[in-house]
Amino acid sequence: MRTVWWEAGTVRLLDQTRLPDEVVVRTCHAWEEVAQAIRELAVRGAPAIGAAAAYALALAAGEERGETLAFLRRAAEGLAATRPTAVNLRWALERMVAAAERAEGEPRSLAAALLREAEAIADEDVRANRAIAEFGAATIAPGERILTYCNTGSLATVEIGTAYGILRRAHEQGKGIEVFACETRPVLQGARLTAWELQRDGIPGTIITDNAAGSLMAQGAVDRVLVGADRVARNGDVANKIGTYTLAVLARAHEVPFVVAAPLSTLDRRAAGGAEIPLEERDPQEVAAIGGRRLVPAGVRVRNIAFDVTPHHLVSAIVTDAGVATPPLERSLAELAAASRARRG
Repeated sequence: MRTVWWEAGTVRLLDQTRLPDEVVVRTCHAWEEVAQAIRELAVRGAPAIGAAAAYALALAAGEERGETLAFLRRAAEGLAATRPTAVNLRWALERMVAAAERAEGEPRSLAAALLREAEAIADEDVRANRAIAEFGAATIAPGERILTYCNTGSLATVEIGTAYGILRRAHEQGKGIEVFACETRPVLQGARLTAWELQRDGIPGTIITDNAAGSLMAQGAVDRVLVGADRVARNGDVANKIGTYTLAVLARAHEVPFVVAAPLSTLDRRAAGGAEIPLEERDPQEVAAIGGRRLVPAGVRVRNIAFDVTPHHLVSAIVTDAGVATPPLERSLAELAAASRARRG
């Protein structure tokens, strides 16, 4: 299932704000519409955001304007400001601007070059997720009960998924897994999106409230926690949906492996540790109201912290598209990244 793609000169997005009640595809004719879709979480998940932003610059390149490169750089800045935590957004835009600089000249040639680059970014994400699924599924024993968080499936990537891709592959291999998916407040990506994907794929799954995870672990009902990542620092610190850190602490207290699934493209070599990762805060109304009904009394202050950082010492392993990184994570991630670059020549 593709989440974002190019069709007839437009960017097409599966609108995740409408799920699970409706399956609606949003059509974007200008880069600003893609930026708005990213801000509204119509498209979400670090890999999907990166691909969507790349396609958005391909759209911008097709517009007839003077000073095309300057215009593309301004568009890239506007897109980068939509979701600061997801590193895929930044590097995808940097890669697209670099492609534009190489192809500067006749506008039609520039537009074609940027579309090729955007398609390459999307295709690379699909290949990376296939590899993550194989590496991760190989680590899962038959009958495991796996707790996951937020949404890391096809909806969060171009196709297949990261942590959820591992779950799907283990299910396809007949390992008889059972999944517990946290609802993921405040916008309920687990309850709305992961549940929808589990149902579509026929994977046995149960939705729980976020604050039930510790109780399940205490009962011995969880064999591993498996989550995704929006950015991984050089030392292995992981930025992900708010509440991930809490699960990592609970997993350590109950001696449950805490595993992260993320492509190497999510590794930010510029960030030495999690303290250098920008953490997004979103509209407080996402917390104060659900479905248009206000829950918090008017006048009460609300903060909507969207991401947190899990320190590397709480992470048992990071499954990447080049293999599984284990502690010490900084060294292991660096070795996998170097091996991956060598294979690519």
